[in-house]
Amino acid sequence: MPRIRRSDVPGVYTDGERLYTENLVPGIAVYGERLVSQGDVEYRAWNPRRSKLAALLKKGPAVFPFGRRTEVLYLGAAQGTTVSHLSDICADGTVYAVEISRRAFQKLLALAERRHNLMPILGDADAPDGYARLLAPVDVLYQDVAQRDQVGIFRKNLPFLRPGGLGLLMVKARSADVTARPVDVYAAARRDLASAGLDVLQVAELDPYQEDHAAFLVETA
Repeated sequence: MPRIRRSDVPGVYTDGERLYTENLVPGIAVYGERLVSQGDVEYRAWNPRRSKLAALLKKGPAVFPFGRRTEVLYLGAAQGTTVSHLSDICADGTVYAVEISRRAFQKLLALAERRHNLMPILGDADAPDGYARLLAPVDVLYQDVAQRDQVGIFRKNLPFLRPGGLGLLMVKARSADVTARPVDVYAAARRDLASAGLDVLQVAELDPYQEDHAAFLVETA
């Protein structure tokens, strides 16, 4: 098997083809991913077809805003696939993981029992006042919510972002408008983000790993 080594992205590892993160909880897989031990370190395989953030890494991010001490607000955490890899990367930070589905939230709770830096929040990303009291200001706002008004939800949560903070919005074109061409959905999203005073640093389409999805990397003024 090829040797796993540090990639060009801090906190992310590679064997030349596959992506990995260093397992914060050795011996425990989160979603059936492969665990690989090398020396005294255990790594978790990170599948770009299961995680949009991994897909962005394969495409090449202009900036990777996550580090060991990063504070993250994650909207649309689901059962914690990508959240768990951010927990590995942001080992000394906090990942506030918001999820509206009670069934998925039970999985997040179980995940948080083993991961000290994960704070699951049962809440609606479209109604951030419901969880505002649970948050401290964050360095990164990350959103993966498959609803029609994806940009609107993102904008509602911007007040939690520190000045100069970065945002990552995963836009699912078919959720925004099933009849529109994805390229038109992305263009509209870019205009909407710019109208909110955000600098759009990158728009990366995530095909073939995530069909009809694009990642928007933005920076606050």
